[in-house]
Amino acid sequence: PYVIVCNHQSSLDLMGMVEVIPDRCVPIAKKELMYLGTLGWACWLCGVIFIDRHRREDAIDVISQTARTMRHENVR
Repeated sequence: PYVIVCNHQSSLDLMGMVEVIPDRCVPIAKKELMYLGTLGWACWLCGVIFIDRHRREDAIDVISQTARTMRHENVR
């Protein structure tokens, strides 16, 4: 298992990153991107996991749940 950390400069960089990451990776994005109209819908439909960066505990819970799901389903 591995984690890819990308420090992108704009919201549109996410689209390019989705093309180059391996198939079984799921990007995690800030929750604000979900409300950007067409981009938000596209991210949601592609399975992006949204985290609320302003609520630290909620963000940790989302990431922890994702890790538990990966371990439970034996996903690399």
